[in-house]
Amino acid sequence: MSTTQRRTALAIVAIALGGFAIGTTEFVTMGLLPQIADGTGVDIPTAGHYVSAYALGVVVGAPLIAVLAARVPRKALLMALMAVFAVSHLATTFVDTYPSLLAVRFVSGLPHGAYFGIGALVAASLVSRERRTAAIATILGGLGVANVLGVPLATLLGQRFSWHLPYVAVGVVGLVTVVAVGLLLPRQAPEQVASMRTELSALRRGQVWLALLIGTVGFGGMFAMYSYITPTMTELTGLAESAVPWVLMAYGIGMVTGMVLAGRVAARFGVMRGILVSMVAIAVLLGLFGTAAHVVWAAVAFVFLLGLVPSIVVPLLQTRLMDVARDGQSLAATLNHSTLNIANALGAWLGSLVLTAGYGYGAPSLVGAGLAVLGVGIAALSAGLERRDRRRGVPASRPDADAAGSDTPAPTAVREVTPV
Repeated sequence: MSTTQRRTALAIVAIALGGFAIGTTEFVTMGLLPQIADGTGVDIPTAGHYVSAYALGVVVGAPLIAVLAARVPRKALLMALMAVFAVSHLATTFVDTYPSLLAVRFVSGLPHGAYFGIGALVAASLVSRERRTAAIATILGGLGVANVLGVPLATLLGQRFSWHLPYVAVGVVGLVTVVAVGLLLPRQAPEQVASMRTELSALRRGQVWLALLIGTVGFGGMFAMYSYITPTMTELTGLAESAVPWVLMAYGIGMVTGMVLAGRVAARFGVMRGILVSMVAIAVLLGLFGTAAHVVWAAVAFVFLLGLVPSIVVPLLQTRLMDVARDGQSLAATLNHSTLNIANALGAWLGSLVLTAGYGYGAPSLVGAGLAVLGVGIAALSAGLERRDRRRGVPASRPDADAAGSDTPAPTAVREVTPV
C-alpha cells in the first residue's frame, strides 16, 4: 500500500469513527429502554418516544444543514457536526426527566444525517470509481462495528451502573473523532458550484423521491421490530436481560457482514437489483420473526440476518441517490439518512401502537413485514420507470452512470483535494 493509499484509508477510518459513535447512541437506547424508562419515570411504550425524538432530529437536521452549509468546506463541516454531537451527549449527564431527555435526544440527532451524507461524499471523492460503494460502506460500517462492540458494551455499562454513562462515553468518542478528522482528512477546496439552489434541484427529480420512499417505508419495518428488541427477547424468547447484549452483538455482526458484502452486491448484481432483492428478503424475515422469536437459536439467527440484509441496502440506496440527484448530491446524500430515521421514528411509533393495543411483542415485526412489502413495490416502480425512460432515451441519473445508474455505480463528482 502506497503512502497516499494509506493516508486515504486512515482518513476514511477517521470518518467511520464518527459513524461508530453515532451507531452506538442510535441503537443503545433500544437496548437500555427499560432502564431509561425507569430512570425518567415513564413506561416502555412511552420511552420508545426517545428513539423517535432522536430520529426526528436527524430528519430535521440533515436537509437543513445540507442546504444551509452547501458552500462550507466539507472537512470543516464534518468537524463542526461531530463537535455538536459530542457536546449534546455530554450534556445528557444532567438530564433525568422525560421532557428534558426528549429535547436532548432531538438535538443529538441533528448532526447525524448530515455527517453521514457529507462523509459519504468525501469518502467517494477520495477513491476510484470502482471503489465508491465500498468506501461508502466503510463509512457506514462504523454503524456495524458499533453494534458489535459499542452497543453491547454500552448496554452493559448502562445496566450495571447508570443509563447516563453510555451517552457520556459516546460524547468522548465524538470528541476524539473531531481531532482525528482534523488531523487525517485531506483539506478540500470549497465547493465552487454548490449552492442552496443546486442542492434543492435534487427535489425536482422523481427518482430521488422514490429512492427516499424505499428507505422510509422499507426500513420502517425493520425498526418496528428492533426498537423493542430487549422486551421481545426477554418476553418471547425467554432470555435473561443480561443476555440481551449478546443478541445485540449478533445484530452488529450481521451489520458488519452486510456492509462488507454491499460493494460486491453492487458490482455483481447492480444497485437497483440489489435493492429490490434485499427488500424482498427483509419482508420475508420480518414476516417470520414473530414465530422464530419463540426459539432461542432461531431468534438470534433472525436478528443476525435482520442486521445483515438491511446493511446491504443502505450503501446501495446511498449510491442510488448520488446517481439520480445530479447537482444536488449533498442534499440527496443527507436525505438518505433523514428518510432512514423517519423509518426509525415510524417503526418505533407503529410498534408502540400495536403494543399499547395489547397484541404482544410478536406484532411489531408483522407490521414491519407489511411496510417492507410496500417498500418492495416502490423499488419495483422505480426500476420500471427507469427502464421506460431508458427506452425513450431520457437519462434518469447522472450522464456518466452506466445503464442509467441502475446497475453500476456512477462516479461521484470528484472534488479537488490537497494533502494536509
